[in-house]
Amino acid sequence: MDPPSKPPARSPSPTADPANLAAATRTHTQPPFRISTRKLPILKAGPIDAMSARLGIPIPEMIFGDNLVSIAHPASGWRISFSAEPALDTVDKTGEGGMLRVAYAREWSRSREQTSAGISEVVRPFDWSYSASYRGDEVPAADGRGLREGGEEGKGGIPVELLKRRDPILFADEVVLYESELDDNGISIMSVKVRVMEQRMLLLCRLYMRLDGVVVRIRDTRVYVDFEKEVVIREYTAREDKFDNVKRNLYLSGLMPDAIAVALRDSNQVANLLPVIERSLDSVCLAAQS
Repeated sequence: MDPPSKPPARSPSPTADPANLAAATRTHTQPPFRISTRKLPILKAGPIDAMSARLGIPIPEMIFGDNLVSIAHPASGWRISFSAEPALDTVDKTGEGGMLRVAYAREWSRSREQTSAGISEVVRPFDWSYSASYRGDEVPAADGRGLREGGEEGKGGIPVELLKRRDPILFADEVVLYESELDDNGISIMSVKVRVMEQRMLLLCRLYMRLDGVVVRIRDTRVYVDFEKEVVIREYTAREDKFDNVKRNLYLSGLMPDAIAVALRDSNQVANLLPVIERSLDSVCLAAQS
């Protein structure tokens, strides 16, 4: 008999003192929704070890375990939140998804002077690039309503044209969940940005992973909320390409080598250069039902 499947991860109890959590939390109410963000320092050794033990993998060197972004609809009980530990729980822990090697691992493997122990430093039995496929943690409404694919509310996707309007921004924040320099071979960073206007809001949770000489990945979760219609649309998009292809496309766009090096540090400059390899869309209407 197969073992029971593991339930979805939920945010563990924060490690900081409740008073510090409250002081670090910013909340903006845009009826009928409530948006909250929290930023605190990198976790200390004890909480880091405890989180690593719970997840079963080493965790990034910069982990903001108490940071949080959430969107709540108090009238229905619906909520979606973004935090570091549940994000890392979506990282491949088995290596079955394909273990990554740094660019020079192949050369190492060809050298008779290198031992198998040396190679193990760059080939690990989990996704050490921390490429989380995280879409947030949803708590459905009390009546069971939640995000689902094929919903009528999400037809047409996120209304990008409405978001391009220069409406006044009433609340905005950016919260980093974790960051790793991948043993000085690149970067893997997950952050959440939120901006709230009078009639709508957009949340972007982005994983940007660049493994120099190997691959560039972007995994985006966008959550759009229409306050008047009480509709939530979530779009997940995964983009990926070989590192050399990205460099070549930056060069073809007119950038010089020094500018290319700078551009590779900025996910916004490379996002549109990466082909989409996965996309999904789901939605929910939380307006009171008659």
